[in-house]
Amino acid sequence: MAEDQNDELLNEDNSNQETITKVTGMYKDWFLDYASYVILERAVPAIEDGFKPVQRRIMHSMKDLDDGRYNKVANIVGHTMQYHPHGDASIADAMVQIGQKDLLIDTQGNWGNILTGDRAAASRYIEARLSKFALDVVYNPKITEWQASYDGRRKEPINLPVMFPLLLAQGGEGIAVGLSTKILPHNFIELIDASVKHLKGKRFTIYPDFPTAGIADISNYNDGMRGGKVRVRAKISQVDKNTLAITEIPFGTTTSSLIDSVLKANDKGKIKIKRIEDNTAAEVEILIHLPPGLSPDKTIDALYAFTACETSISPLGCVIENNKPFFVGVTEMLRRSTDNTVQLLKQELEIRLGEFEEQWHFASLERIFIENRIYRDIEEEETWEGVIQAIDKGLQPHIKHLKRAVTDEDIVRLTEIRIKRISKFDIDKAQQKIDALEDQIAEVKHHLANLIDYSIAYFERLKKDYGEGKERKTELRAFDDVDATKVVIRNTKLYVNREEGFVGTSLRRDEYVCDCSDIDDIIVFTQEGKMMVTKVDSKTFVGKNIIHVAVFKKKDKRTIYNMIYRDGKKGPSYVKRFAVTSITRDREYDMTNGNKGSVVWYFSANPNGEAEVVTVLLRQVGSIKKLKWDLDFADILIKGRSSKGNLVTKYSVKRIELKEKGVSTLKPRKIWFDDTVQRLNVDERGELIGEFRGEDRLLIITQSGNVKTIIPELTTHFDSDMIVLEKWIPKKPISAIYYDGEKERYYVKRFLIEQEGKEETFISSHSESQLEIVSTDWRPMVDVEFTKERGKDRKPNMEVNLEEFIAVKGINALGNQLTKEKINQISLLESLPYEAPEEVHADELDVVDEETVSVDLEVDKTEEKPEQPKDDSSTKSDENDEDLDVDDKGQVTLF
Repeated sequence: MAEDQNDELLNEDNSNQETITKVTGMYKDWFLDYASYVILERAVPAIEDGFKPVQRRIMHSMKDLDDGRYNKVANIVGHTMQYHPHGDASIADAMVQIGQKDLLIDTQGNWGNILTGDRAAASRYIEARLSKFALDVVYNPKITEWQASYDGRRKEPINLPVMFPLLLAQGGEGIAVGLSTKILPHNFIELIDASVKHLKGKRFTIYPDFPTAGIADISNYNDGMRGGKVRVRAKISQVDKNTLAITEIPFGTTTSSLIDSVLKANDKGKIKIKRIEDNTAAEVEILIHLPPGLSPDKTIDALYAFTACETSISPLGCVIENNKPFFVGVTEMLRRSTDNTVQLLKQELEIRLGEFEEQWHFASLERIFIENRIYRDIEEEETWEGVIQAIDKGLQPHIKHLKRAVTDEDIVRLTEIRIKRISKFDIDKAQQKIDALEDQIAEVKHHLANLIDYSIAYFERLKKDYGEGKERKTELRAFDDVDATKVVIRNTKLYVNREEGFVGTSLRRDEYVCDCSDIDDIIVFTQEGKMMVTKVDSKTFVGKNIIHVAVFKKKDKRTIYNMIYRDGKKGPSYVKRFAVTSITRDREYDMTNGNKGSVVWYFSANPNGEAEVVTVLLRQVGSIKKLKWDLDFADILIKGRSSKGNLVTKYSVKRIELKEKGVSTLKPRKIWFDDTVQRLNVDERGELIGEFRGEDRLLIITQSGNVKTIIPELTTHFDSDMIVLEKWIPKKPISAIYYDGEKERYYVKRFLIEQEGKEETFISSHSESQLEIVSTDWRPMVDVEFTKERGKDRKPNMEVNLEEFIAVKGINALGNQLTKEKINQISLLESLPYEAPEEVHADELDVVDEETVSVDLEVDKTEEKPEQPKDDSSTKSDENDEDLDVDDKGQVTLF
């Protein structure tokens, strides 16, 4: 029975094999044909004119219908379908995209909004016509190559004779089979300037300029080729302490998509906002209202880190050249476009020259024919051949100066001249016409002989005629990377079970540590001297007997850990100070010497490198004379985390107690301002502002007459009209000269800032009031130049010592009137010499709190006498040790 079943299955398999038909290679050519068609006829623009086929056919159809008036888009779409066999929807969408770029099509009606993402109205409701620019640079039938349309009924252009780098101005994007293209739009005026530079043999660079404006970092643009990247940011400003305004958005986003991304980030807890308000109309205006107490600067960075306020665009320059995909950078695109424009201009000039020469030839023949009355020679001729021969014979004595031979067609045209024209023929006017044609011929020949100069003049004319209102919209600026861990809203609570060794966000019954976020790392130290950095999670085991846990800051060189530990079960005790800057996550590090049974006696984490004084107490065993002494961590050098440390004692320690809190042992932090990215930094980029301690602040003054002091945080954003940025010295007066719009006079005032952190205005609130001069020098001097009055000599300049001119008053004081005379200009001179008083800092007087852990362990050990810390520079090898700067004495300096 089983054998019969097997036979049946075998027969069934054989029958199935007989019905299988091999189709190897069946789709090979089909796929290649389809891929080639999509690449060449649908998705990728041609390098010659910058158009995809559908765009080229739309422009050709609009020229067919052009009579200077608007046409319904539906009518243009229907006309385009005679050339483009892919339906009305794709044509209408492509036409709307061209119209929204506001270059080739003059639109009327609702064409959508690239800012909000609103779609255009239906094609039957909107109208369009060719712009003057398109009529000027896109069309010339005399130099256009033609081909049959898809059904053979009409002729369409192979490429339009575009005499402008249109592809770079508009940009282009398409996805084909196996490849794609993404060419970013560039600035109209900058493209023309670059073309002129190329024609002059100079080097040039071009960068994207987006219609949505925004801020772009093009440091990695890579000439628009594969592998490049452009980072684009929204323009965000601070309206007040609780309100942010987005006035420009990144390219590729809309106000709707950007708002959605902000709301999602808020829902996920990455940022925290009160509400968001969209007031966008012709211009972008999105207001983000913040809860009280939230840092606007930190929120701006968080918007860049977690929302669509910052996007990354990967350009890819791919075009069609000679019916093949060609990958090319934007610089080469512009060169080829400019060279192509030169050749098109040459063809245009050659055609015009031929037309002028033909007109001159016939005008000369006409004059000879009429002036010498050759038309009378045909009166007795009875045949057409005789008429032709008679005219030809009559012309022969007079045609030696002509530039080409007389043809039968020329003679036939002469016979078509009307008697009325012959009777009214004016020899002088005929000669004037010939002279004018000769001047035009000479001009065209001159242009051909100086083709490059002619091309440069052509581009400069385009800039003059069409460049108004096409200035750059996108601000180019290098960006600092936003560290997400520094700007994320910490809305999750971190807990620790020290004894069992668990940390996490779900241990609500255990000890609360701090607020954190789900992208944070946490650093943990245990009583055995082990250290680990791990990702925040609901519950993670890191090791029993935890003595310290906190959110870990990468590359933090200012947080210094002070530790005293026993090496092994009965070994000596050592002291060490170290920072933790770089680690491998989830790897266990041993902060002791690595011997089994090691234990930490004392541990503290100091956010600003504080060095406390502790008391070391030994057990009373044997004949030890000194059981207690003080140890100052300021005497211990900061070394790598894997260093063994300095010897404290070889005897048994009873406990270690904190005696005195410490002050920072680190040097003041040097801060620089990088004008390129408008950010503070500690990496020596830009201009050094000064050395800052804990209580030091920055002074900021703007052109609008506002002043404030802030803590120098590296995440701070600065207004574009900032004119003063320096370290604030509280006792140093600020001197200002401003024009009061209401009184129409110039006033001088000197004042001190009385309220730290509060932004105040120190000029009058009138709309015409403006700040002229501001100085933070101790004894500033200004030069006043007066306006020359008609009929009078100019009053000599006046030098004013502002310190003597007015005393220091309140910030809201009006000030003293500078002069009643009309002022032409006020200039700041070199200030008078002054020796500033020495600064006194709070950290020289007070102490700073830090977290400390003191461990009291009972250890049996025979002790005799204490030993002072002894330098022991032996270290363990560690592949992840951070790099520290060490001087000749072994002192480590951290900034």
